[in-house]
Amino acid sequence: MRFIIECEREVDGRWLAEVPKIPGVMVYGKTRCEALMKAETLALRALAERLEHSENKPAPISISFAGA
Repeated sequence: MRFIIECEREVDGRWLAEVPKIPGVMVYGKTRCEALMKAETLALRALAERLEHSENKPAPISISFAGA
């Protein structure tokens, strides 16, 4: 799996990062780096929860994140 993190600066100066392929993974950070780290963390938590609740079929996974 490969997920793209989209990151942009808001008018108020905060950074917004999201992983469009994983619903609900959208976070704010004071810096671009902070927003990217929070998005990656939340994405991994969301995927882990889906696996724990058998929402995804077990399969070999290779996950990498590409910051945009």
